[in-house]
Amino acid sequence: VQLQASGGGLVQAGGSLRLSCAASGSIFSINIMGWYRQAPGKQRELVATITSGGLTNYVNSVKGRFIISRDNIKNTVYLQMNSLKPEDTAVYYCKLVNVGSRSDYWGQGTQVTVSS
Repeated sequence: VQLQASGGGLVQAGGSLRLSCAASGSIFSINIMGWYRQAPGKQRELVATITSGGLTNYVNSVKGRFIISRDNIKNTVYLQMNSLKPEDTAVYYCKLVNVGSRSDYWGQGTQVTVSS
């Protein structure tokens, strides 16, 4: 499985960005895709996940600001980030888990920088 993330960039506080992550390869019909982020000097943290059935989960700090969605035909997950804050600055990684397997897969990361 390969994951290709895109959409990062530099934005002012209060602005918006949309991340995309396209998956290819041996993808199970039941899977979970998600976004994680890692800020300098910090551990990687979960941002949001979405199951192939559409169930979503968010870290508290982004609830009401970020929206995760997916297109199962395109095997692509999106993260719409609104009302961005400087503390959202991080490298954002997408992840796919094939439910029932022991493997998970990571994209290459895309930088999001929010200026104050």
